[in-house]
This record gives sequence, C-alpha cells and structure tokens, in this order.
Amino acid sequence: MQAEGTVFKYGDNVDTDVIIPARYLNTSVPEELAAHCMEDIDKTFIKRVKKGDIIVAGRNFGCGSSREHAPIAIKAAGVSCVIAPTFARIFYRNSINIGLPIIECPEAAAAIADGDRVKVDFGSGIITDETTGKTFQGQSFPEFMQEIINANGLINYINEKQAQ
Repeated sequence: MQAEGTVFKYGDNVDTDVIIPARYLNTSVPEELAAHCMEDIDKTFIKRVKKGDIIVAGRNFGCGSSREHAPIAIKAAGVSCVIAPTFARIFYRNSINIGLPIIECPEAAAAIADGDRVKVDFGSGIITDETTGKTFQGQSFPEFMQEIINANGLINYINEKQAQ
C-alpha cells in the first residue's frame, strides 16, 4: 500500500480544534467536516488540497480532544497520509480506526518542505521525497494495521472478517 502526493507542511502541536474547529462539530458528515479542514491554520488548504496529498507536521500532531472528527475531516479532504515525528496517542488510534494512514518519522518531518512531492510505502515504511531525492525510514505498519487501512477503517475490517 502506498500514498503519493504534494505536501502541506505544518508545525508542532497542531491540535484537533485547528484541524476541525469546534464550531463545525454539529455534524459528523465527512464532506461537511472536510469543507472546514485546517481553515484556522491555513485558510487556503481546502481550496488547494487534492486527492492523495500528504500532510507533514511537527511533533504532537492531533493533540487535544478525543473526537474522531479531526482524522475524518483530513481523510475526507483527500489527504492520503500524515507524517509527523509524533502523534497524540488518541489521534493515532482514531486515525487507524477510520482508515487514515499516519506514519511517524522525525527525520522526514524535519526535512520535507511544503510543496514537495512525496511517496510513502506503508509496508516498508520508506518515505521518498521525490522533489529532493532523499529517502527516510519511517515506522512501517504491521500487517493487521495495513488490513484495517485497506478496509477503510476498523468497522469495515471487522465486518469483512465476520462475513468470511
């Protein structure tokens, strides 16, 4: 499984209220959440993001509330992966649960620039900055996590397993 896209770069401690402002949490419809994704930190994000693009951020990405709205908004906006040195633990788990691939790699997060083209191989954990030609070894996903991502989230994964 791979992701490939243009990078949107953000700093440390991007919290869930910045990813999807609380004023929009009166809905859980993914497309409605996506329409406001990142608007308090980057007003042009939703106009520029394309399916497959990648967010690269600093440490502690997704800190704040435990709501699943933040990773849902990111995924529904078309983002194929988030790369950061560290993630808030509940955001990490919520991301996997809804099928949003995230990968920890401090070196990649520091070196990759806004606008770079990046490819991520989730099986190996290799992150390639196609703009600079540099490669980084990120944390690879165990097979069961890849299966959850491929199933588009934990609920779909469980349903598929029960149907077998």
